[in-house]
Amino acid sequence: MGSGIAQVAATAGCNVKLFDLKQEALDKAKSSLEKIMNRLVEKGRITSEEQHRIQENISYVSSLKELEDSNMTIEAIVENLEVKQKVFQELEGYVDDDCIIASNTSSLSIASIAASLKKPERCVGIHFFNPAPLMKLVEVIPAIQTSDATLKISEETIKNWGKVVAVAKDTPGFIVNRVARPFYGEALRIYEEGIADFETIDRAMKEVGGFRMGPFELMDFIGNDVNYTVTETVFAAFYFDPRYKPAFTQKRFSEAGYLGRKSGRGYYQYDAQGKIISRHAELDSASHKKEFSTEIFERILVMLINEAADALFLNIASAKDIDNAMTKGVNYPKGLLAWADEKGMDWCVSSMDALYDHYHEDRYRCSPLLRRMREKNQSFFN
Repeated sequence: MGSGIAQVAATAGCNVKLFDLKQEALDKAKSSLEKIMNRLVEKGRITSEEQHRIQENISYVSSLKELEDSNMTIEAIVENLEVKQKVFQELEGYVDDDCIIASNTSSLSIASIAASLKKPERCVGIHFFNPAPLMKLVEVIPAIQTSDATLKISEETIKNWGKVVAVAKDTPGFIVNRVARPFYGEALRIYEEGIADFETIDRAMKEVGGFRMGPFELMDFIGNDVNYTVTETVFAAFYFDPRYKPAFTQKRFSEAGYLGRKSGRGYYQYDAQGKIISRHAELDSASHKKEFSTEIFERILVMLINEAADALFLNIASAKDIDNAMTKGVNYPKGLLAWADEKGMDWCVSSMDALYDHYHEDRYRCSPLLRRMREKNQSFFN
């Protein structure tokens, strides 16, 4: 992720210093960037002159002191609060007072990270999505300590790098990792209830919903260990709200080492090129398949819509930023709030209430915002 961010900044014309304590990591990053640049030239995406300029814009350093002339630093190290705080404290001793110190964390509190600094107002979250050069979205997260100037400069800088900025409140998961939880969680719940297998659920989301990848394919792509850890972190951070409760299925797959593509086996089995090599049989009836797939898709969709509506209700981000985050951060085929407008508030509320009436679990509580909008006959964008 760090080298990807460096590539983005260097492409935009910035002079970048890529830091790592280990020289082998720096050598690997440099070699990887060279291969990426060569492929871009071969495909005609950039010229040889641009390739040279981008590579010349990046230098590789193994001491934090060498970052002392930086205007902005973006940390992309291990997701451990104590480690990040220690690095930030050391870094602050080298850089100027007006240098912005940002974290690429996907789940940790920006306020907690900022609290480690003597000048916490210079700290902000700048969360890229993987791979950073390809994904258009960047979440910018001000802590309660972040100054207006820090936020403004961060937004302008990231936009100048050609990215779409979504400003999010400093709450667990920010926008994407919060709103996307039902994509995985509800799919796992459907599987655990014995309603459908992995492939049937994935096909429903792709063929009916238009998603590029189904939830189980995506969890295998991300890594079951990584995805489970994020879910567990968000669950604990929300004081164990049942909406974010992890699934035993994913926990057991992680424990078994069935991590997905990187281990050769997850919810699917993979060949050496990372392609799925095991598939289940088709459903017998095409009409039954379509009806059944629609039910699966709509159950997951309404849970996603409900989560997006609740994020808006709690002022996590604007409606525009929430929808941009999901379409440009995780490639959803539509913004969830725009999808809610399309389906109608009555459908959203009735679908959530039907799930709650069936299960009587707080997991299926309907967002107050959806109820309010149905009562007032409102929509999010129309």
